[in-house]
Parts: sequence; C-alpha cells; structure tokens
Amino acid sequence: MEFDVSSATVELAAQALGCEPCRIAKTLSFCVDGKPILIVAAGDARIDNRKYKAQFAAKAKMLPPADAETLIGHAVGGVCPFAVNDGVTVYLDVSLKRFDTVFPACGSANSAIELTIDELENYSAASAWVDACKL
Repeated sequence: MEFDVSSATVELAAQALGCEPCRIAKTLSFCVDGKPILIVAAGDARIDNRKYKAQFAAKAKMLPPADAETLIGHAVGGVCPFAVNDGVTVYLDVSLKRFDTVFPACGSANSAIELTIDELENYSAASAWVDACKL
C-alpha cells in the first residue's frame, strides 16, 4: 500500500492504515560488533536494554539516521526488513507473535504491507526470533 500521507512513525502509519499502533511492525536498526542488524518489533514494544544485552552481548546502540540508508539500504522512516543490503541480519521480536497479521513498511516513508507472521518471517529471511523488547 502506498499512502498520500507519511507513515514514517508508528503513530502516522497506524493513522494511515486505520489500525492500532501495536500492529505496526517497526524495524529498528542497530550496530553489533560493527555490523548492522535489524529488529522488527510490535509498534507498542520498546527495546529492553537488559534483554538486548543478554541476546547480543552488546549495549543497544541504534544506527545514526545518516548511516541507516547507507548500511541498511533504506532511509529512516521507511526502514523495513525486505530488500536490505548484503550483510544485514534481520531478527523478529517475540512481541509480534500475538498478532495474526502486522504492517511493516516497504522501504519508503509512505508505504506498508499487511503480512501474516509466517509471511513476515519468510519474506524478511529472518535469522531468528529474539526477546529483546518490553511492552
């Protein structure tokens, strides 16, 4: 879906789609051991620093917005788990598992797609499910 309005934040995407913000599958970009990773989480989830450190043996450090497009392949506001640069590892957070379908962005600040959790796992080529967030 492509919108005439911005869907660059969870709140804006939920408004554009007419759904609850928790069903937006936000894609967060981090750097672990000098390599970019993505964590796709529910719109109402927040990174839990303790869980993140236990999972990745590193402090949660989001990529600066200026680096996201270069390292991931999508600019902030449109970062999604599809068509990312080689070497980017995608993880799905368990906060998504409570939904039948979710809405990730599609690479721009005014797009989204509705996917089942199985489709999201398949199309994102996710490396693993992680528990790195709190609700």
